[in-house]
Amino acid sequence: MPYAPEYLHLVFPGVTFQAWLYGRNSDDATKSGDSVEDQLTTGRALCREYHWRIDHEFKDTGISASRHGRKSRDDFEDLLDTITETPEEPGVRRIVVAYEASRYYRDLEAYVRLRAACLNSNTLLCYNGQVYDLSRRDDRKTTAQHAVDAEDEAEGIYARNLRTATIQAEEGKPHGKMLYGYLREYAVVGGRRRCVGQYEDPVRGPIVYQSLVHIDSGKSMNSLVRWLRATPEAARPDGREWSSITARRMLLNRAYLGERLHHGSYRKATWPPLKGLDTPDGRALFNRVTAKLTDPARRTQRGTDVAHLQSFIALCGECGDHQLLSAWPRANGTMLLGCKPNRHVSIREDVADAYVEEAVVEWFSRKETAHAALLPDQTDVTSRTAAIQRLINGYEEQLREARTLARTFNTDTGRPMLPASSLAEMEQDLGPKLEREQAKLRELTGVSPLLLDMLAAEDPDVVWNGRPASEDKSAVPGLTLEQKREVLRKVVTVRLHKPSKAGGRDIELSRIRLSFVGSPGFRDRPLRVPGTARAEAGPVLAAVPASETG
Repeated sequence: MPYAPEYLHLVFPGVTFQAWLYGRNSDDATKSGDSVEDQLTTGRALCREYHWRIDHEFKDTGISASRHGRKSRDDFEDLLDTITETPEEPGVRRIVVAYEASRYYRDLEAYVRLRAACLNSNTLLCYNGQVYDLSRRDDRKTTAQHAVDAEDEAEGIYARNLRTATIQAEEGKPHGKMLYGYLREYAVVGGRRRCVGQYEDPVRGPIVYQSLVHIDSGKSMNSLVRWLRATPEAARPDGREWSSITARRMLLNRAYLGERLHHGSYRKATWPPLKGLDTPDGRALFNRVTAKLTDPARRTQRGTDVAHLQSFIALCGECGDHQLLSAWPRANGTMLLGCKPNRHVSIREDVADAYVEEAVVEWFSRKETAHAALLPDQTDVTSRTAAIQRLINGYEEQLREARTLARTFNTDTGRPMLPASSLAEMEQDLGPKLEREQAKLRELTGVSPLLLDMLAAEDPDVVWNGRPASEDKSAVPGLTLEQKREVLRKVVTVRLHKPSKAGGRDIELSRIRLSFVGSPGFRDRPLRVPGTARAEAGPVLAAVPASETG
């Protein structure tokens, strides 16, 4: 049986009691620590009433004590260390004080550790206004039962929270960590803070959209990270620095389209898409960036800016469409572009770059050809999106009605209005159709603004190379190297072949064979990138005739 505090001095006569106070809660609704402070206040009052000297206070705010908790309980660990490492003093008996057992532990492992620490150091345990001496058999049994009850209560709370999370996901409500670019509305319900809504952050929301535009314009992830770090408004709420990993995760998060992920599938969320992404063109922008960042054939730059126009874009015409060309220096300081692994082909990089750039600008100057290749479907993104969305809405409505009927019972017969077998057939029939239309919507990318600018320009060379200021015209900056590489990926496949004569000194430009988008031989990605899995199946394309060059 536990001891009542008022009789403790009779059980342990002639000693001074020294107390260590502990407080903990798992949900700090107001972020003020009031709940933990209230626990400690109760403990202080108990110590004053019975003349226990308080030696130290420990508190863990907003941290779960169950096995499902993700944060470490630093003060609880400090408490165990203090109990274990503090030497006993003659005439002093120590007591650990908490409001109730569940403040100490909600799983048996933590109880066993605390019990061992108290037992080995001859420390008393106090909670619920009762004092337990763990050297006594009945007190160990009682506290163990309380630990079992606390663990069971935690498991019940976890099950209820899991059920709530599932319901929120099915309803498209926000859950978990707050999404960058949004703010949340909270309300305290039953002593716990609950999210009741999510809306766009007027400061950070536009940062997300601008980041998508940054990548869509052909710029690199490295330049985006530099911009995010240099922009005070883009600072992350958690104070951590932006990295390529966190930026990429942000750019690929479909929650910015107003979609909620649950068990691998997306559904309409209760929060609105970010401004700029709430239109068909905005969705197409997002899809373009997603396609670019998830392309298995895309070679990323790690820690450095791109320095070469065609490295890992142009292909070896002798090895086939699986082998990418790269640049390397010669002994005389000039750069070569060629097939580095097999040394089948090589050419001066500056010559190859000048030839390809001139051909690309000339191709964009042929407006009808370029327009037909880049915009073959005259149906705009808005109308295509609307048509797909109508089908999605229809399939979802049918499934909702069917599920409602399956849950509704006829009061006369006691049978469901729609048998489970019929519902299963409908889901098997409509489910794949719905997924196909949703995939179409995710893949609807439209055409990059970078290509549209080149296509719409009266003189594509001005967009490509820029123009210095003159008396009657302002300066126009040309495309960056990153943007030029992006254009090459989208509009032309470059293959380098061997010269017609071995050992010839003349520069043979016919070795560079170009296949523009819309013509035979164009490939929007290589068959395989070195060091990665095969990007796509299919035979290696044959060499492209010189008549198909720019």
